[in-house]
Amino acid sequence: MSFKLSTAARNAACNALVDLIDAGAGAGTIQIRTGSQPAGPDTGATGTLLGTLTFSDPAFGNASSGVATADTITSDTSADATGTAGYFRILDSDNNAIFDGSITATGGGGDLTLNSVSIIASGTIAISAMTVTVPAS
Repeated sequence: MSFKLSTAARNAACNALVDLIDAGAGAGTIQIRTGSQPAGPDTGATGTLLGTLTFSDPAFGNASSGVATADTITSDTSADATGTAGYFRILDSDNNAIFDGSITATGGGGDLTLNSVSIIASGTIAISAMTVTVPAS
């Protein structure tokens, strides 16, 4: 027998997750890093920091059917380093890590897809849309 969530429970869980990004006095951020994601956000970040993008504050709207959609994410118009994007780390404005996810190029099936995972120092890193989903089961 599998565990199943009501829509109300999915929405509450999703809102609780994304609301953590809004902790602190300012907007949360999303770091783009090289390499494989670490065991989890409670462990130190690994890889080279390629760039940092800034969420709106609040970062996400209210969930519907277990899906929350990010408001505008401000691009990093001057990437910190050259490398291949491998994972992202989302932090609140106090730099507490909230969650990590994989990055792939469009069609690659990552938690976050970029049109290209090849980042060039001083170039632009942009995210056009982002959602967080809590599944029904």
